[in-house]
Amino acid sequence: MKKRPQPVAKKRRLLPRVATEGNNHLKMVISEKAIHKRVRELANQINRDYQGKILHVIGILEDCYVFMADLVRALTIPVVYSFVRWQVRDSDSGLVAMREIMYIPPVDAAGKNLLLAGKDLLLVDGVLQSGVTLDHLYRTLLAQQPASLRTATLLDKTEERKVDVPVDYAGFKVSGKFWVGYGLGYQDQYRNLPYLARMG
Repeated sequence: MKKRPQPVAKKRRLLPRVATEGNNHLKMVISEKAIHKRVRELANQINRDYQGKILHVIGILEDCYVFMADLVRALTIPVVYSFVRWQVRDSDSGLVAMREIMYIPPVDAAGKNLLLAGKDLLLVDGVLQSGVTLDHLYRTLLAQQPASLRTATLLDKTEERKVDVPVDYAGFKVSGKFWVGYGLGYQDQYRNLPYLARMG
């Protein structure tokens, strides 16, 4: 009597909980599966909130781009999206240290500045820490008199908040100094990791 061949178990692709990248020690905290589940949950909430409207999504480069790409693809409402880039310049007048935040406003395909008055806006960031930069952009966009303005962030580091900026859609509340992966980088590295890791 012939023996039946035993089924071969498929090997599952496991993400490392601890990895060493160069001289940096990374610990995976939030898996790729958990990220995608949370992004879908946020997208479902946004779809409900903006049903019957056109949503203008504005991403803050560079940290937001992977999160924002997955988020807008999960939306079923009409979407128009663009990006802004911010710069911080510190100066010292001798008595008072000053910080100036500048940003390049969103433009359309022809390179013209977008007119945002009367539109529903969603400002998207990768990590919200002190809130200083997001608050500046929020107020700048609010001055253009949109119909509505809300914010979304992948990571919300509430313990580091210095400015009470509104957060309408938050992916994960976290702590810890440096986070990488899923578009977030350290010295422009690790942005390609499919999961979120903490450096330690």
